[in-house]
Amino acid sequence: MEKLRIIGGKRLSGTISISGAKNAALPALAACILTDREVKLANVPSVWDIHTMLKLLFHVGAERTIFQGNGVSIKISGIESSDAPYELVKTMRASILVLGPMLARNGHARVSLPGGCAIGERPVNLHIDGLRRLGAKIEIEHGYIEASGDRLKGAEFTFERRTVTGTENLMMAATLADGVTRLVNCAMEPEVVDLATLLISMGAKITGAGSNVIEIEGVTGLNGAVHEIIPDRIEAGTYIMAGVLAGDRIKIDRCNPSHLMALLEKLEENGIEVESGENFVVVSQKDEIRAKDLRTSTYPGFPTDMQAQYMTLMTQAEGESIITETIFERRFMHVGELLRMGADIAIDGHSAIVKGKTPLKGAQVMATDLRASASLVLAGLIAEGETVIDRIYHLHRGYERIDEKLRGLGASVERVK
Repeated sequence: MEKLRIIGGKRLSGTISISGAKNAALPALAACILTDREVKLANVPSVWDIHTMLKLLFHVGAERTIFQGNGVSIKISGIESSDAPYELVKTMRASILVLGPMLARNGHARVSLPGGCAIGERPVNLHIDGLRRLGAKIEIEHGYIEASGDRLKGAEFTFERRTVTGTENLMMAATLADGVTRLVNCAMEPEVVDLATLLISMGAKITGAGSNVIEIEGVTGLNGAVHEIIPDRIEAGTYIMAGVLAGDRIKIDRCNPSHLMALLEKLEENGIEVESGENFVVVSQKDEIRAKDLRTSTYPGFPTDMQAQYMTLMTQAEGESIITETIFERRFMHVGELLRMGADIAIDGHSAIVKGKTPLKGAQVMATDLRASASLVLAGLIAEGETVIDRIYHLHRGYERIDEKLRGLGASVERVK
């Protein structure tokens, strides 16, 4: 099993290019199921979750899944299998995204309840309730969601709480439904907007993406399209944190600062100067960081996917900060590993109390989920001595060539067996 070895204390400088957003590419790939025409996607990151989704599309019946130079070409002339088996989806929550498109095009779908990071309950009941409102018959048996029905019918559905994949799943299903679907209390993340942009280019009739109400007028069929995936805002945010912690001057290139406003505004509160342009952000190490409380929330609030990285930053801030997690109930598993490196953190319910400034020491630590992995990488970059991170397969699920990119900035990072 691979591990990541980091020698801390290196000063970082240079330019780093951001890859396409994993969480935008995955629903875009699922959307290919909706049409028998070719869909070409650019700026697709080469990470494990993407390759898992491509395997799933091939299982479904994709004739071509060409992955070259971060471009993917998909064509599914006919559905050969309406199953998404456990063996293919056990490591990836986003596999649930094939449920809506499969049902809408094929009239039947059998999708295993998904796996993924163990960061808390992420129930699929909102997906199921919404599809039932559109006329689907759904049962859950032996760990599988069995969905069936003729052409879905447009309807109004209000999400009890905002869910990105739930919004995406119902939006895709509604593109081929009979009539108008109105989705209320939708997720407003940029990844939802990016999916809507793709679907519209395929011939879907969608308005309101990016707001909390989305309307979809169903059509009888969709065409092929060419689409470029948006930059990964979480990857960009992670490297911004690296620059603040250890950078002489780092330019984060090919990103979208408008997608990073919650993070950039928080960094201003922390006393950190950030330079930004149309598609870049520039940051440098700040010796005196102000401790500021944080509360995660849905977009446009501070993303839960940046909470662990912010916690590492707060270990180097002057004073005490309280970080409250509102999205997932088990997303503090990285705390124990940061404690091994010398951090001063106490958990109180859904909050973590961080006391800084605390020197970190290299240690043997273990990644427990994707974003926890990133927080440990950041800690290793500034720790004294050697840090070895085990179970980095979590990291490979969402960060493209992170070791190479960091080495390009001057970090001492390598994969070891």
